[in-house]
Amino acid sequence: MPAAFPKPVLQVNERKAKWLIWSFSTIVFLAVVVLNRVQVPAPDGLDAHVFARVNAVINSLVSLLLIAGLLTARSGRWTAHRSIMLAAMAFSVLFLVSYILHHLFAGDTRFGGEGTIKVLYYSILATHIVLAAFSLPYILFTAYRGLSGRYPEHRRLARRVWPVWLYVSVSGVVVYALISPYY
Repeated sequence: MPAAFPKPVLQVNERKAKWLIWSFSTIVFLAVVVLNRVQVPAPDGLDAHVFARVNAVINSLVSLLLIAGLLTARSGRWTAHRSIMLAAMAFSVLFLVSYILHHLFAGDTRFGGEGTIKVLYYSILATHIVLAAFSLPYILFTAYRGLSGRYPEHRRLARRVWPVWLYVSVSGVVVYALISPYY
């Protein structure tokens, strides 16, 4: 028999939660856009592309955590589900910091492939960027609903948000694998 739902850990009213989530998401989006336009020299001896490798590892871990989160939810192991999904969110924050550092120190790398592989790369990259940019508030709303004990709403939203988040994390690894020969 599945375990009971865990007790809510958030007591924030809906209006305040929406304001916080949309404000935070907007700040993150603007920070990424602005900081992607800035480049500073990497400290001496630092391979700036180490952050790209770290990003791929983090994205792989997030993908595995998302799958584990789905499996624990389907089996009704709610406390494990909550812990796993919070870990996925924490790793996503680490990813964001590493992503910003990579672009800050390394700038952009041009893809050197041609033909079909180039079309494939840019197709995956474009969908990855768009979905990553617009999924953050929905990931946060999903987490807020789960943490505040609004489980039916959490579940409805998670059914739409989870596949997008998984695609973003997996496609991030694929983008790294395709671009890394050109670093």
